[in-house]
Amino acid sequence: MAEMAKNQLKSDSVMKTGKPPYTFRMAWFLLLLAINLLVAGYYFHIVE
Repeated sequence: MAEMAKNQLKSDSVMKTGKPPYTFRMAWFLLLLAINLLVAGYYFHIVE
């Protein structure tokens, strides 16, 4: 029962803040965008 209370407390504290890790998402977004642009550059013979 104590374990359930701990889990409930964790989920409540995360939900109350309302701030997802946007820096983590943005880092992945920028990395994937850079890879995508590099591949597009090779495809259109801009980068050789």
